[in-house]
Amino acid sequence: MAIGVVATLPVQEGKNEEFEAAFLELAAQVTANEPGCRFYTLNRSKSDPQVYKVLESYTDEDALKAHGQTEYFKAANVKLGPLLAGRPDIEYLDGVS
Repeated sequence: MAIGVVATLPVQEGKNEEFEAAFLELAAQVTANEPGCRFYTLNRSKSDPQVYKVLESYTDEDALKAHGQTEYFKAANVKLGPLLAGRPDIEYLDGVS
């Protein structure tokens, strides 16, 4: 069963450009190396430019687990963590075919 993820990430004022650059590096790695990831996109809120949403879709639970265990994901979290203005909110969804 497909798994969807919506991650809401609040970013510190003045850190948007740095956050976007680091995230887009991660997204390129995910796209190039994870065949079980159907999409992985960064979106900025129109109502609050300090809030980003990552929309993700994985073919199954194993693909989602593999994503979180990659070295580039772990390295990106080290870069992205200090740019956040608070704790991420992660919502997991069941895909509907």
